[in-house]
Amino acid sequence: MRSLLASRKAGFRLAASFTAIALAGAAPAFAQETPPQEEAPAADQVDSGDTVIITGSRIQRPEFATPNPIQAYDAETIEQSGETNLTQFLSNSPALLGSSLSSDNAGSNAGAASTVGGNYLDLRNLGTNRTLVLVDGRRHVAGVPGSAAVDINTIPLDLIQRVDVLTGGASAVYGADGVSGVVNFIMKRDFEGLRLRGQAGISERGDAGNRYIGVTAGKNFAEGRGNVTLAYEYSKDDRLSQLQRLNYGRSGPTYRFVANQDDPFDADPNTPDYLPLVGLRWADTSPGGAFDLDYDFVPDFTGEGKVYDPGTYVQNEPFTIGGDSTLQEIYFGDTNPESERHVANLLASFEVSPALRLFAQGKYARSKASTLSQPVYDLYVQIYGDNAYLNQRFGSAVVGDALLLGRDHLDFGIRRAKADRETIRSVIGADGKIGGNLSYELSYTYGQTKTEASSQSRVRDRYYAAIDAVSDGAGGVTCRINRPGETLIKNFGYIATQQYGTFNPVTGNYEGAAVTFRPGECVPLNIFGSGSPSQAALDFVFVDDLERVNIRQHVVSGSIRGDTGSFFKLPGGPIAFAVGAEYRSESTEFDPSDWTEAGLLLDSSQAFHDSGKFDVKEVFGEVDVPILRDLPFAHILSIGGAVRFSDYSTIGNTTTWSVNGVYSPVRDITFRGTLGQAVRAPNLGELFSAPSGTYQFIPDPCGIDRITDGTATRQANCNAVLGALGIDPTTFDPAGDAISPENTSLLGRAGGNRELQEESARTWTAGVVLRPRFIPGLQIAADWYDIRIRQAINTPSAQELAELCVDQPTIDNVYCANLSRDPTTGYISNFLVQPANVASFDTEGLDVVMNYRVTPGSFGTFNLRVAANYLHKLQFVPTPGAEVDDDRLESGARAPKFSGTADLTWTYDNFSLNYGINYFSKTLRYSREQVEADPDITSAEFMYIKPRWEHQLQLSVNAGENFTFYAGANNLFDSKPDWGLPNYPVSSVGRYLYAGFKAKVF
Repeated sequence: MRSLLASRKAGFRLAASFTAIALAGAAPAFAQETPPQEEAPAADQVDSGDTVIITGSRIQRPEFATPNPIQAYDAETIEQSGETNLTQFLSNSPALLGSSLSSDNAGSNAGAASTVGGNYLDLRNLGTNRTLVLVDGRRHVAGVPGSAAVDINTIPLDLIQRVDVLTGGASAVYGADGVSGVVNFIMKRDFEGLRLRGQAGISERGDAGNRYIGVTAGKNFAEGRGNVTLAYEYSKDDRLSQLQRLNYGRSGPTYRFVANQDDPFDADPNTPDYLPLVGLRWADTSPGGAFDLDYDFVPDFTGEGKVYDPGTYVQNEPFTIGGDSTLQEIYFGDTNPESERHVANLLASFEVSPALRLFAQGKYARSKASTLSQPVYDLYVQIYGDNAYLNQRFGSAVVGDALLLGRDHLDFGIRRAKADRETIRSVIGADGKIGGNLSYELSYTYGQTKTEASSQSRVRDRYYAAIDAVSDGAGGVTCRINRPGETLIKNFGYIATQQYGTFNPVTGNYEGAAVTFRPGECVPLNIFGSGSPSQAALDFVFVDDLERVNIRQHVVSGSIRGDTGSFFKLPGGPIAFAVGAEYRSESTEFDPSDWTEAGLLLDSSQAFHDSGKFDVKEVFGEVDVPILRDLPFAHILSIGGAVRFSDYSTIGNTTTWSVNGVYSPVRDITFRGTLGQAVRAPNLGELFSAPSGTYQFIPDPCGIDRITDGTATRQANCNAVLGALGIDPTTFDPAGDAISPENTSLLGRAGGNRELQEESARTWTAGVVLRPRFIPGLQIAADWYDIRIRQAINTPSAQELAELCVDQPTIDNVYCANLSRDPTTGYISNFLVQPANVASFDTEGLDVVMNYRVTPGSFGTFNLRVAANYLHKLQFVPTPGAEVDDDRLESGARAPKFSGTADLTWTYDNFSLNYGINYFSKTLRYSREQVEADPDITSAEFMYIKPRWEHQLQLSVNAGENFTFYAGANNLFDSKPDWGLPNYPVSSVGRYLYAGFKAKVF
């Protein structure tokens, strides 16, 4: 696979399989500080006078006395956004900017086929594995094998009452995984009637369409003691190809940053190193083939027989401008995948008595996604002189063996990856009151995710047998292996990934027996000229590579909560408490195809069956001590805490805790704070994944274009590494070589580590909430958060592995131990990426949330809503003692200094008008380390990527009490991606128009 953009910092992402590079736009988001009191109580928000249960606690307490900083997004806000993709909507929240969207798992960005079209939340840029996703306060089965990340596509949009986003470790309340915080989806309960909702939208360019329909029906019975609700929704998103956005402003892939041709080797420190160019083509490769007949490694002819025009070579880059080579801008597949989902939910409850309420929930979600990525290609493959198609095309020009310098096989069909996911989740339980001051809940949750994913790949022995086509002696063409007496497929390629068999020094060829077919069955493949391959030959060479994933989760939980009101009270009221126990088991199983497991495929890496499971037994307790209440200078004063003891079958015992406090001298102002110790146990993939092959690009940190870009020790370490191989560091230039791992993906290995232990996090928050009585309707909350993770589990990408190797104080480190270089070229030749407890993450910042609601006379009601963030720190230390990797301001980490959303809603009579803005400040085009080491890496005008400004507008009209029509536009002013970027800082979809309706039939 070829690279569109430099690899991002995967330490802040879910693992290497779905690293993301693009940010798609969405619509206005509003963060309330607490849930609206007028809403019906959810499963975890039981009304009890003036107290509620809010995310982050199991204790009922006054709504204004919650110590946790929570941003809540209600159903109305989600609907006003015009988004039908929840992750797209939530990724506008400053806390969730780093979330993985459908566009991050599409086209050339897609990793494993099983992740195509997935949507995963990433809180505070600390990784999807550190973001705990709950539904009604209960865990949800994962959507990615070996991971805790939940596919948000499975959450029913129209059943949501609100979404709570809690920053800070919540392990003491909910268990492991939520070291960065919790996202809790609160579902509607006791719905009655029939509600319909439909929406359709399309970009102003007539593509990127979406259709959505939702139906919810509910009925109360037995005088309101029972309820049954059934909900179904369907959504379909059209595929958006990057080909539909060529010459779209100055965005990628049409524009691309390459070495400045006025100073291609960075000799002048006053000349920018990289500038954007347009019209780039991959050097020495063509859709019909670039053939070298005299073996001087310079293309002589195209596959169609035309004298090859190489164009003008771009120095120190694998590109040319003009000529017959393949345009790089047509290469990268989809921006957004095609996706379709069905979600059905059944909710039922019945109150037998105040002491016993039975409840049950069932969900079935089915989603399908597919994406087109890149064509397969060949580089530096030998074609033997007696090849029949070679001689038919070039005749007397053939003087011996020829070299296929490059062919981009667009006529083979673009690689397509498909994922078909099925998620089942069920909850059964009972709750009720025990006497006057105690209540209980007992529940069992089961979840299962099954995924079938497929892609197309060439079978290695079949392909090299098919292109070795010779005369059959009767005027036809056959494969050499079909001829009598031939037992071995012979081939030769200069790249390790483009060889079959073992090298025979006598013949100078790689040779191997046919293992997937019998001699005589081979169909010859003509690769000379675009459109030359026959369908029969392609059918012989290609197979569907099918993999299956099965994830299961079982959770049994019981708790008792209450207070001491019947026998003891403090001046602030009774002491509230909750105690409970939980058992959870998780298992995952991955089954690759027989083709993959045997390592028979040319275009995908070898992978093995793996499975793993663990269980954990836990007990927990929580207390809230209201010291004072409703006294002068002590409207409320309370302290609280929680603790959880866990026993894992994999890592043993862990203890997590938290303490908190709330002080409100008067009702207008509340001070609050939390301090906690959280843990994340290694997930199943990190522990048990079998070592499997993986293809990755590796921009070499020791190349002459990068050797000064890292830490102060990089250049000395690179000199030592290359010098030991006898290679001159001053001329070492992998970037300028088309077959180096920088420009052609390298096969390495990735696997788990059974020696992992838990990572721990110390988190604290401190804030103030203002509700001034002299400004009715105004509420402002400001909270500082600080999260520090130690012994963090870090799985570097291959590029990070290479950089970390030489950016440490010495080359005697765990990263260099997992890397090897070719003794002849010096290029990286093999790597092993696996997780280890070696890293640390630090982040801190300020969240500010404001809501102001005012009704000025007869002019209707205005509601202004703002959620903003100041990011003070986002740092990563790969190993103890290593230099700090500061990611604040970096676009690759989606870490702007300032970010926020704002919207203003005006409601007048039957009309409602909403205007929203999504914003984040400028970010660096290159990493901070690169910029600090190389201040002239680009010119000042390109050093920063422009800020994100997206404007949204929605108008809704109530036609009577039971019908609402609405229409709107997202990205109202058609903001475009920045120079050389295909999807950042805004989506390439552009201005998006939609319309919909809501109807309550009865």
